This record gives sequence, C-alpha cells and structure tokens, in this order.
Amino acid sequence: MTGMLDGKAALITGAGRGIGRAAALLFAREGARVVVADLSADGVKETVSLIHRAGGQAVSVVADMTRPAEITAMVTAAIETHGRLDCAFNNAGITGSQVGAGGMLTAEWPEEAFDKIIQVNLKGVWLCMKAELEQMVRQGGGSIVNTASLAGLTGFKTTCGYAASKHGVVGLTKTAALEYAPRIRVNCVCPGFVDTDMLRDTMARRGGDILARVPFGELARPDDIAEMVCWLSSDRARYVSGAVFTVDGAYMAG
Repeated sequence: MTGMLDGKAALITGAGRGIGRAAALLFAREGARVVVADLSADGVKETVSLIHRAGGQAVSVVADMTRPAEITAMVTAAIETHGRLDCAFNNAGITGSQVGAGGMLTAEWPEEAFDKIIQVNLKGVWLCMKAELEQMVRQGGGSIVNTASLAGLTGFKTTCGYAASKHGVVGLTKTAALEYAPRIRVNCVCPGFVDTDMLRDTMARRGGDILARVPFGELARPDDIAEMVCWLSSDRARYVSGAVFTVDGAYMAG
C-alpha cells in the first residue's frame, strides 16, 4: 500500500520542532521526499536524523523568515533538490512571548514587537507563498497549507500582534485559493492549544483556564495537527481549497 504523499516533493517550514517536526515525520512516513526548513540548524538536523532513522527521505535547509533572500533561497533549494514542489506547509511562526510582549494589552505592545511578529508570521508566509506559487504555476499544480491559529478567527486577550498576523494568514490563504484554482490548492489549519514549547509561557500564566474551556479537556498533540495537514496536502483532498480547518478539540464550537 502506498502512502498518501507517495513520491511527492514537500517543503515544511518551522520543522525543527513542534507541529512542523511532527508534519515532517508524518509526510516522510506517507512517502514524501521532505525538505525540512527552520531557523535552528540543530533543530533541522535532528528532524532529518529522525526521518532517516525511520527510513524516510529528507534534507535540511536553514532559513530565517525575516530575511527575504533566505526564504527565496530555501524554496529554490527545495526545487533544485527534487526538480519540483508538490506540497508546501508554511508553518514557521512566533508568539508574543518570543518578542517580549507576552501578557501585554494592545496599547502596551512595543512597536518593534508588533513589527517583528508581523514580519515573521504574515510577511514570511506571503514570501514563502510567492516563491512556491511561482514554481507550482510553472509545473502545473501543487498544494499549499498555511498555519494560522484560533487567534486568526477570533480575539484573545493579550494577543494583539499575534492575532493580527494570523488573521492575515487566513486572508492570504483565501485570496490565493481563489486566484490559483483549480490547479493549485491553498488551505490553512487553525490549531487550538497544542502541547509544544511555544505554548509553555501561556500555559504557565493561564493553563487552568484554557483547559477548562477545551471540551476535550486536554491539549492537542503536534501529531493531531500534522494529520490534518497531511490529508490536505494529498490528492485525497483534491476538491478542497480556500478552507480554514480548526483542530481544537471543539474549542470554537462553544
């Protein structure tokens, strides 16, 4: 039996840990040849090593989502490695805590923190899409999945810049889906609260309140998000584009 992504060439950003690593491992298990990209050289090295030990195919690229030239070089390297780009998962992102704005109200956010989170989470995704779409147009098709967030669908206190960036990712996704249909599919996932390093600060501040509002009563695992991304990237989702999928343990149903 072949995997969902058998023979496909895939690029995953933010793949040095968390959701990105889980997706890279799953993509490889499902038969994809994976280009693992992240700002952390150690992170991508470890992810690639895990894939190789499991018998999969992967190469690594180190790229900073605040540097347009590095993003362009990353996508170019992915194309040069495999000759095409069938699937792209634009997952790299940062939180308010990572730019020194954790727990701050909207008027308290430093301008430099707001600019940095927009640059990584929104402009970085657009730059990735720009290069990916150009290749997919040339080859006649492909699939892109972007990581947004529940904060891209509704408001959360003290998430000013993060929410703005993730709402923007949803808008980019829907716009590109309309423009490039039907040959290139563009979707996004909106993870709920996921058990990753990025969530530790938030959970330390208000973890009890968060879990009390999640009907499943637990955090998502990175694999839960990866499974949705893998399906969206596969031919099984051939008629799905411009969609926004929550993977949140029914949080948004309340």
